[in-house]
Amino acid sequence: MGTRSAHTTAAHHEVRERILRTASELFYRDGARAIGVDLIAALLGREDEEFWAQWDGVARLHGADAQAELDAHMRWIGERVGRNRYRGCPQLNVAAEFSDEDHPARIVAVAHKKELRRRLTDIAKRLSVRRPDELAAQLLLLMNGAFVSSQAIVSNEAVPILLAASRALVAAGRSAA
Repeated sequence: MGTRSAHTTAAHHEVRERILRTASELFYRDGARAIGVDLIAALLGREDEEFWAQWDGVARLHGADAQAELDAHMRWIGERVGRNRYRGCPQLNVAAEFSDEDHPARIVAVAHKKELRRRLTDIAKRLSVRRPDELAAQLLLLMNGAFVSSQAIVSNEAVPILLAASRALVAAGRSAA
């Protein structure tokens, strides 16, 4: 009976993943309105898991070296936005498409961006800048700008632009009076 239950759970997971893959394709091709509210929230939840797993993996690799961690995040984000047919951050796309603050998908999207800012604030504090909250906001704008500008930059430009801009912001944050 245990084997059958494990098989059923695995089959359920496989079906769920197939549905989410299809929803993801529709979402990126036709926008959030192409799929139902429940699927949007599930899709964003899956995107969150993948994004934070990538983030956490990078963070673990760089331990106490906040600058190396920030550089590594800028690299993988630059690579992400430089992908062929990248259509932007799903959370930003949903927030733009659904203006109702109580919409379930918008709530997930806003929570994701708040968590990103919290994590950037942590990095900014470890960088010993004078105003870590301000640097975190600047880095958040830089990342979100990259996510929405992917159509306007050449794929191999994103990483060097993100690295140069983030380093300039950190340097300015350290020297700010």
